[in-house]
Amino acid sequence: MNYFSGEYECTIDPKGRMLLPSRVKVRLPESNASELVLQRSTDPCLVLYTMPEFEKLAEKVNSLNEFDEDTASIQRNFHRSCSDVELDNAGRFLIPKRMLEHAGIVKDVILVGLGNRLEIWNPETYDQYLIKDANQMKSMLKTHLGTPNQNK
Repeated sequence: MNYFSGEYECTIDPKGRMLLPSRVKVRLPESNASELVLQRSTDPCLVLYTMPEFEKLAEKVNSLNEFDEDTASIQRNFHRSCSDVELDNAGRFLIPKRMLEHAGIVKDVILVGLGNRLEIWNPETYDQYLIKDANQMKSMLKTHLGTPNQNK
């Protein structure tokens, strides 16, 4: 697994292309570094996956019972929200117009590394989704990760 972290300020050019920062590009898998999948998130942002990471997620979605009405809807909407993208020689990729609209992106973006994936946000929207209270963050970490002694 390739590990992505940090925040990067990027811009979308007039043709709808985004340049991946060099610190992100060096973390892409060598075998298929130019093959990525862009997906509309359930939040107002876009998610960028390497092909191996996307295939893991797609396998889980595809393993659902296609004859169940809810899971068929999940599969349909999951796959329609994706677009294969490829890096050009300059390290840019094209973001489809409908995806830009979904995330409210015009020019400036924040690219956020989240371990196995990257999110692309409109900076103002991104700021609304951040936890700003350290005590709230501490409480959430305790709830979801437990205390250090519980994890031993």
